[in-house]
Amino acid sequence: MPDVSKMKKPDVKVVLLGDMHVGKTSLLHRYTERKFKDTTSTVGGAFFLKQWGPYNISIWDTAGREQFHGLGSMYCRGAAAVILTYDVTNWQSLSELEERFLSLTDTANHDCIYAIVGNKADLTDPKAQLSPNSDSFSEDQTETVEDRTEPQVLSACPTPPASPTSLSGLVLRKQVTHEDAMALYGRILRYKGLDEKSSLPADKMCFETSAKTGYNVDALFETLFDLVLPSILRKRHDNHQSPTVDLEECRGSGKRVRSSCC
Repeated sequence: MPDVSKMKKPDVKVVLLGDMHVGKTSLLHRYTERKFKDTTSTVGGAFFLKQWGPYNISIWDTAGREQFHGLGSMYCRGAAAVILTYDVTNWQSLSELEERFLSLTDTANHDCIYAIVGNKADLTDPKAQLSPNSDSFSEDQTETVEDRTEPQVLSACPTPPASPTSLSGLVLRKQVTHEDAMALYGRILRYKGLDEKSSLPADKMCFETSAKTGYNVDALFETLFDLVLPSILRKRHDNHQSPTVDLEECRGSGKRVRSSCC
């Protein structure tokens, strides 16, 4: 076990929230270890420290099981960004974000950034089945909302699931559309009392990813890290203005100061 006193201090905190089996841990493994791993359900929470340039970002993976639900608000305390994760093939997993997990973010920073992430896109989108390392994958194949020409229509509530279909048994029916995720993002802003016009746009904060193939995973984390950079700089400035005492350094000096009191 590493010496806690020698661990780098995180500059900012990012938290993943979502129901069990949506792939939160797999997303984190894909980004930090560059590979996909079959994982078991997270118990409580897990902490990862990511070196991003000169900055240290702590990423908290939280349990989706209801028995650990109460721990979520503790992990969200002081978070600069929260990744609300659902399964694109499971309509209920999107509903759970609003019904169970949104209230846990009340302890996050007042200027916290929220991303809505639909994982397991490889099960519904042939484009997401391509690995970023494959020869057939290129950046121009990653569709962004800005590249789309058709108008986006926000639904008032998540689209109810219909009868499932498949394409040659390889692609499952998508139960949650991109528009459903964007509509949820708008409701989150209203829940937080934020002005939608002055907030980050929904099309920039709603992602579809595949932890299995790596589709859009880097784009998700790198976008969030860019967005929390002002929070990092502000925190470092505040710490510089009000420096704290490092107790470990004081202990290491081995010097005792004699009281001048008589």
